[in-house]
Amino acid sequence: MAKTVVVGMSGGVDSSVAALLLKEQGYHVIGLFMRNWEETDGNGVCAADDDFEDVKRVSDLIGIPYYTVNFAKEYMDRVFSYFLKEYAAGRTPNPDVLCNREIKFGPFKDYAKALGADFVATGHYCGISHAGGLHRLLKAKDQNKDQTYFLNQLSQAQLDGVLFPLADLDKAEVRKIAEEAGLATAKKKDSTGICFIGERNFRNFLKSYLPAKPGKIVSLEGETVGEHQGLMYYTLGQRRGLELGGKRGEEGRWFVVKKDLEENILYVSHGDETPLFSNGCEVAEMNYIPTMPEEEAFECAAKFRYRQSEQAVRVMKTGADTVRILFKEPQRAVTEGQYAVLYNARECLGGGVIIKTF
Repeated sequence: MAKTVVVGMSGGVDSSVAALLLKEQGYHVIGLFMRNWEETDGNGVCAADDDFEDVKRVSDLIGIPYYTVNFAKEYMDRVFSYFLKEYAAGRTPNPDVLCNREIKFGPFKDYAKALGADFVATGHYCGISHAGGLHRLLKAKDQNKDQTYFLNQLSQAQLDGVLFPLADLDKAEVRKIAEEAGLATAKKKDSTGICFIGERNFRNFLKSYLPAKPGKIVSLEGETVGEHQGLMYYTLGQRRGLELGGKRGEEGRWFVVKKDLEENILYVSHGDETPLFSNGCEVAEMNYIPTMPEEEAFECAAKFRYRQSEQAVRVMKTGADTVRILFKEPQRAVTEGQYAVLYNARECLGGGVIIKTF
């Protein structure tokens, strides 16, 4: 009897092809669409409705049953509330990492098991190994699309029974498979940015949840050069949106280098990027995949944001779930609230939240 796989279907091309490939491999496939956010745009249209229509079209074409499940409350409690709290504290959170840990491989996986799933699958670009009873998170063939960064917080229990059908495919191959199969999502544009904000203006969205508190923009020399609209709108290293053009005649651009929450001051530097560089960081909520290394200190690679090449680092354990990471080369704009994710040659070793740089 065929094993049952429940595929998390988003209405995008990646999860569509994941479902198709598993069906072709002989699994009994069930499509499951999640609603994590309930809100309409200015025209009264909910993007989730359109996405679910695409899930229906794809599922009907490849001949699989499909269901929808609503996790909007869980998402609000476990992901969005944290997102707002971090922004209010002046940090820059990554809700996609939390969504994977708290929703997709949490309640979603539990719901899939209730549907009779032997396995759960998604359209993430990454691989997995279940050899020897240990679940290892592996890099995807397509390094430009590799999404292990967003899965760095998953536990061994969450990775148990998980399949990633796109591990050995690049994006062009996935599009080609979708087109040849006639899937409705074949040419659908990839979603970008934070899922619940979509195409809207980020500042306007955030303002509706957190009160903006304007304040002074000050240079590192102590000169007031402008006014910010609220510290939560700015990130370390940001160039655009400062509206400081013409404040100094000489060549160079302004950068955000520091946020002082107590005094509500945004510090900027003109031309000189040196203040943006750090030699290391402190990390909390460290999650190890598959197990915590025995060594108190070890060398590996790390990424401090998704779109970054791996950097050589030395990691020193400072507690059960805290580490200090020393960079072999100084790193630009390592940001509190983001994740430091560790790698060796072919796998993701886990990651944690950056709480301080030095």
